[in-house]
Amino acid sequence: MDARTSEATTAPLSHVEIRVIVTGVMVAMFLSALDQTIIATALPTIGGSFGDLENLSWVVTAYLLTGTAITPLVGKLADIHGPRPVLLVAIGTFLAGSVLCATAQSMPWLIVARAVQGLGGGGLIALAQTIIGLLIAPRERGRYQGYFAIVFITSSIAGPILGGFFAEHLHWSLIFWINVPLGLVAAVMSERALRRLPAHHHPHRLDILGALLMCAGTVALLMALSWGGTYFPWLSAPIFGLLALAVLLWIGFAFRVATASEPLVPLAVLSNQVVRTGVPSAAFAMGTLVGLSIQMPLYLEGVMGLTASESGVALIPLMAGVVVGATGAGRVMGHFTHYKRLPIAGLLASIAALGLLAVWPLGLPVYAVAAGMGVAGMGLGTVLPVSTVAIQNAVPLPQMGTATGVVNLFRSLGAAVLTAGFGAIVIGLSGIEGSALLERLLEGRAQVAPLAGAFRWVFVAAAASLFASLIAMLAMEERPLRSGHAPAPLPE
Repeated sequence: MDARTSEATTAPLSHVEIRVIVTGVMVAMFLSALDQTIIATALPTIGGSFGDLENLSWVVTAYLLTGTAITPLVGKLADIHGPRPVLLVAIGTFLAGSVLCATAQSMPWLIVARAVQGLGGGGLIALAQTIIGLLIAPRERGRYQGYFAIVFITSSIAGPILGGFFAEHLHWSLIFWINVPLGLVAAVMSERALRRLPAHHHPHRLDILGALLMCAGTVALLMALSWGGTYFPWLSAPIFGLLALAVLLWIGFAFRVATASEPLVPLAVLSNQVVRTGVPSAAFAMGTLVGLSIQMPLYLEGVMGLTASESGVALIPLMAGVVVGATGAGRVMGHFTHYKRLPIAGLLASIAALGLLAVWPLGLPVYAVAAGMGVAGMGLGTVLPVSTVAIQNAVPLPQMGTATGVVNLFRSLGAAVLTAGFGAIVIGLSGIEGSALLERLLEGRAQVAPLAGAFRWVFVAAAASLFASLIAMLAMEERPLRSGHAPAPLPE
């Protein structure tokens, strides 16, 4: 290949060309973003429809679990084959899972269908982040944050409202049927747009065994968190057995990472100081966000006495706060040498807001709770773009998809574990069996004081999780953001 050919194939795209690609990717991102917000306010109604609250958290964790397992594989597939075909397969799988969810006749059916949906949805945002990482240098990335702000603001506001409205006035299955037309539009638009994306193909091997070990270890841990205090006492042999199995499987996963020729989570990526510290910061922040967004409708309906539609509106400050925090941090980080200061300040504000809610879980007016959740969301939202951009900035171009997959792997893992953990706190400390709590909640006669007492510790656990995120962010190295298109050098 001569110099002119090489230059032609690597020349940066114009702003107009990048905008076309970003627009196509935005529609695919909207599918995943809407799915994360629309289901939260419908969960109590879904549990009532099947008469099962004990397994309700698995509607969320099954999606997160398969999304967690598939994310690093999707990143490597994008590195091997390019993002376009992988994104189209992800959209198709997501739509198939959505149809299965909408037609579910039982809770186990819905849980399995959500696992299928997660196989597709888990890769959508990771692929979008990989595509943006390939297109735009870190320092210029804030220029395009406005486009993604539209996606997340729209989904954050529309999702809770639509979910509550569908559940209360129509039927909960509509939260899944709505994905079908949106998914078809996303497939058409992204397929056309991504034809303009320059080819970035790098050889990789898929570590299926590593993914299975990680997935099985996570399932064992989530089963222990979900069944402890409900089906079995916390100090019983089944719970200890599940925890021991989880530890053994994760040890096996660690051994696989250390010995495989190309493991699911490459040591070359994990040895990077920015990755090693940025990933746990993002994981704790995302886990707290997803866990709160799933449990807060129970708090708003059971403690605050709101309807499903009203709780959807009351949940908006949390989701919108995340969007404002993430958008603001993304836009300004390229203009500051010490770009960590914003997420550090944001996390401190979030911890303070959650601390106030923990002190007064009962008796605060709705607007005060909404304001506290808005501050918490805005603060933890600042962590997500800073950690992702910092990690992408620290790795070479051939590892972009893999590194982005690692970020999303542990973000999804954190979300799955903390969602199950928060659910275990609610069920275990409310003093009410899951089915009884669900019945009273749906009939508007939930025991407020015990439920409020349980949520006091949910807020404490959320604040502790964000404190862990803060420690990791403080430890993360601040490397100058690249302003050109040259990738970070490969490690020797």
